[in-house]
Amino acid sequence: MPRLAMPEPATEEGNTILFLWQTSWIAALVVGAITWGLIAWAVVAYSRRRRPGYPEQTRYNMPIEILYTVIPFVMIGVLFYFTARDETKLTKLSSDYDHTVGVVGFRWAWTFNYIEEKAYEVGTPATNNAEVDVKAKNPEVGYTGPTLWLPVNEKVRFVLNSPDVIHSFYVPAFLFKMDVIPGRTNQFELTPNKLGTYSGKCTELCGIDHSRMLFNVKVVTKKEYLAHIAELKARGQNGELKSSRISNQADKGQGFSTIGGKGDN
Repeated sequence: MPRLAMPEPATEEGNTILFLWQTSWIAALVVGAITWGLIAWAVVAYSRRRRPGYPEQTRYNMPIEILYTVIPFVMIGVLFYFTARDETKLTKLSSDYDHTVGVVGFRWAWTFNYIEEKAYEVGTPATNNAEVDVKAKNPEVGYTGPTLWLPVNEKVRFVLNSPDVIHSFYVPAFLFKMDVIPGRTNQFELTPNKLGTYSGKCTELCGIDHSRMLFNVKVVTKKEYLAHIAELKARGQNGELKSSRISNQADKGQGFSTIGGKGDN
């Protein structure tokens, strides 16, 4: 079945989202075809050029009126059921995840805290500076920015926080997005299952440099992931980066922890 403009899923959960997207389009096209067909039939069947004078006027037709009232409700009910079912499944938190990543969205970048590993990635606004090493740029968009490293085939819980305004964490290849809201912690879980480098972005208009809130996601082997964590610690990026150290201007110096670690829900 064609993906209908959606990227190839890079997570185990992505296939559920893709199938819902495809079937929603199929349902919309079927309804559209029936509607267009009825309109065309009415135009042709009641054309004044073929039948002089006005056609017979029917004031009421109770069976038809009931039909075109009930059918839309049934259709909406079916679509709502499958959407709610899949959304509940995708946002349900489990107790058997492997890693926790604390995501802090702030004006105008991202910081990633690897909670169990006690390391963090410093957030810096994205740039397309030609002098930047090509290897540091995302192959999809050509921009640099903070890079989130994830081990392949291991479930990750994302914990989202913001010290300033509403942002939105979105990785197109994951087919999933969730808002990052000040004063509220949002969480979800995904299992990356395809190696590669993917682009991410903020999809909530958050201010003048919203367009620079880009980031990269590298899905790597477990060995590469652990090597990267060791590299972060060697650079002094160990522990957890609190919000007061990320953006004093945004949160007036009041730090917060993204999450206590695995087992704290």
